[in-house]
Amino acid sequence: MVSYPDQGAERSVAIRRPPSVTSHSSRASTVRRHRPHRSHFGGSSYQPQNEFPVFTHTGDVEIIIANGRKEQRYLLHKLIMTQCSGFFEAGLSDEWANAGEGGSALARVPPGAPQPQEKKRWKYELDWGRDDDIPMLVQKRTQASMFGGDALQQSPQQPPPPRNKPPTPQAGFFRSMANFSSLHIPAPQNDPDDDTFRDYDNLFRVFYNYPPALDPINIANAYVECKSLLQIADMYDALEVIGPRVDHHLLRFQGRLWKQIAKYPPSYLKLGYMARSKAIFSEAMVHVVGQWPQGTNQLRGLVPEPVLELIDDKVDELDELKAKVEVKLFRLTLTTSRGERVTPSNNWLEWMAVSLFRQWLAENTTPPPIPILKSPRQPSSRNGEAAPPPPPPPFNTGRIFRLLGQGGSTYLGHDECKRFLKLSPEHYNRENLKRFERRVEEIKNKAKDLVKPLMRNFLELDLREGGLPYLTCTKIDVEEFPWDDI
Repeated sequence: MVSYPDQGAERSVAIRRPPSVTSHSSRASTVRRHRPHRSHFGGSSYQPQNEFPVFTHTGDVEIIIANGRKEQRYLLHKLIMTQCSGFFEAGLSDEWANAGEGGSALARVPPGAPQPQEKKRWKYELDWGRDDDIPMLVQKRTQASMFGGDALQQSPQQPPPPRNKPPTPQAGFFRSMANFSSLHIPAPQNDPDDDTFRDYDNLFRVFYNYPPALDPINIANAYVECKSLLQIADMYDALEVIGPRVDHHLLRFQGRLWKQIAKYPPSYLKLGYMARSKAIFSEAMVHVVGQWPQGTNQLRGLVPEPVLELIDDKVDELDELKAKVEVKLFRLTLTTSRGERVTPSNNWLEWMAVSLFRQWLAENTTPPPIPILKSPRQPSSRNGEAAPPPPPPPFNTGRIFRLLGQGGSTYLGHDECKRFLKLSPEHYNRENLKRFERRVEEIKNKAKDLVKPLMRNFLELDLREGGLPYLTCTKIDVEEFPWDDI
């Protein structure tokens, strides 16, 4: 993995061996840079220097990003680009360089003549495409001269990326949490393509071990910028390099990050998957499973199948655990002083306490029945026919189990016990009410012990500031992350 030194410290550019020999984490040597970094974003197209973003003396891959209003030029290294991006690894390969060429300059040198030293340079320009297209770098073929100069030729086609060009992202993708209406920040008059310039600059900065320029204060802005950077990294097959940087930046928000994930778990589940962030992905997965099927529409068809399979597996595991606990709860009972189970014949009052608990549990863990009669004021559709009723909200028993786990007066309190006992006036008096409440409290304490497996919390979010209405006992083991086998 590419190392990430702190800003201002000495930086190193890691150089790897060919992919067939080693992975991104293996590096053979480093190229040191001792001069401080100077930003040239939006500046002149040429800088007489040999440091990022223009390596005048050593760079061999020129990249031009221009939209007619401004231009950003990079002169980078083939070795770095190919080790960080599968797109450039394919486009800068010898197979691609020789494809379609009728012969190089060296092939026309007479036999026996001294071989001139050839300096090869590649060039890419950003093709903005049409309105609905995603901007994409296109290689311009250059013909190396015998004296180190380059003669630019238009390439009839762009280098084959490792995957097909992705479709335009759907409107709702990654945007469920980007609500900027509450920020009260006046919209600056910026170039509409500034985000694209920023994303490419961040992409190349990470390639060269510089921290990306991402918002360090506003987590909503940081999310949008990180999401955009991950999307472009996915286009150029560079998620393995970009993902850890995004993960590192977002984790710096600490508590604010966990709160944002709790608000928008499907969005952060997608981001955590793209960034290969185990912390973000796990946190979002606990929320998604606990609220399922609430986030179905935001995930199905928008995340890879292995992610959906993991969600389904974890939902099934949670349902099985709840079913086992429910069976034990319905079997809860009280015993007499002789150790016998209470019945209507041996202790009617205490048997009524057990009956009240079981009735409360049945009502709150069973979905409400569908009404048979239609509402008289049901709205009509355009053709005059009665419109179908809206589907009921998803039934989630997590809130009930949390009440059972808290115990005390959170349910079946004094007033409820009093109302219930008054239904049998012949048994209602102050002494019987106190006895009845003590026995209800006893069975509630037993229930509290039974639901402890469901009360486990695997979130980083601090729940002391307020509980959640769903269960958070889902745990993602290390071997279950859906990208380890990709």
